[in-house]
Amino acid sequence: MPGDPMTQTPSDVARHVLGIESAALTRLAQELPADFDAVVRLLLGVKGRVIVSGMGKSGHVAAKMAATFASTGTPAQTVHPGEASHGDLGMITPNDAVILISNSGETKELADMIAHCARFAVPLIAMTKKPASTLGSAAEHVLTLPDAPEACAIGMAPTTSTTMAMALGDALAVAMMQHRGFGRENFAAFHPGGTLGAQLLRVAAVMHKGDELPIVAEDAPMSEVLLTMSQKGFGVAALTKGGKLAGIITDGDLRRNMDGLMERTAGEVATRTPMVTRPQTLLLEALGVMNMSKRTVLMVVEDDHRLVGLLHIHDALRAGAA
Repeated sequence: MPGDPMTQTPSDVARHVLGIESAALTRLAQELPADFDAVVRLLLGVKGRVIVSGMGKSGHVAAKMAATFASTGTPAQTVHPGEASHGDLGMITPNDAVILISNSGETKELADMIAHCARFAVPLIAMTKKPASTLGSAAEHVLTLPDAPEACAIGMAPTTSTTMAMALGDALAVAMMQHRGFGRENFAAFHPGGTLGAQLLRVAAVMHKGDELPIVAEDAPMSEVLLTMSQKGFGVAALTKGGKLAGIITDGDLRRNMDGLMERTAGEVATRTPMVTRPQTLLLEALGVMNMSKRTVLMVVEDDHRLVGLLHIHDALRAGAA
């Protein structure tokens, strides 16, 4: 590392490390492994799972890679090399493909997994700096990493090498996503929890429907309307005609028509052009509409204005769309 170590600030060290690693990633992009396209085609055709493994820091990279594959449409899992030698090799079948990560390609703990792949004709992909190594020679395809220097002061701690391996794993995952046509809806299906899942949820996923809806006829007396509003608990009633939304009655409508309210019908009190949303609308967008218009409820209708649901602001908040 250039400069006097005693005079370097932590920020100086950080910039040096990031500079080395970013240069290595640039080089990786420029020297993308020749087998990359073939590996993507192989993995897209796997009938089982993509097994990813490595020892030490490479094992942590393998876990992240498998998790990214699994969450983006490619079934995957990790198998620890040590556990593999004590029974977990049974997790690897001929329907799978195996990616083994080793900077040197000579990691002895991978030997049993390499032998297992050869014995049962399991496609083996090596990710290594040394294509002529034991691992590289045994693999059907080799994803060769550039021989870039590690970023630590002694040049030995896995830093640059693991960064490149993880980035190459991301590149594989994204390439497979695009070839599978894996979109936002698919991503939401695999991420139902947390902020990401909530941002991709549709109104249809959380809306109330069927018998939960506070539906009244246009000619319903207000006594019936008030009973329905009370029973359903949303503070509104929906007017329908032939299954289509014809209006809505809110607490505000009740207050505006307080004089002689009980002598009127639902149709005489209702707001005829209520704000609505569609079942396929992103929940986050619907919440934005409610916040902007200061509404707590939106009726959910299809394109032909057929009433299919009701969205309450509490449902959106409980789902994490905030």
